[in-house]
Amino acid sequence: MNPSERSMQMRYASHISWANTKDRSARTEAARKASHHTRFITKARELHPDATETQIAEIAESLRKAHYTELAFRSAQARRVKGQQARAAKQKRVEAELSAAKGSKPAA
Repeated sequence: MNPSERSMQMRYASHISWANTKDRSARTEAARKASHHTRFITKARELHPDATETQIAEIAESLRKAHYTELAFRSAQARRVKGQQARAAKQKRVEAELSAAKGSKPAA
């Protein structure tokens, strides 16, 4: 079976599985409990055990924003480094091509 057929087969199986699921909420409950959101609430409660639920929600939101800001920052750094490496490699190729072109020209 090629990858395209395998993908269609798996998509078909997924649709059939969801068609046979009467309580979608119950089926996805474990995933919702393990979601990133609960991770931030748990961390907020660890940091501030005496906080109210409203305060916990605000702290969790700040933790979530900090997390995604850090991911964006790391991504930007990685893109910058990758771009610098690509520019350096291109510069080396151009220099090598120029050197090769100068070396292959007949003397006038």
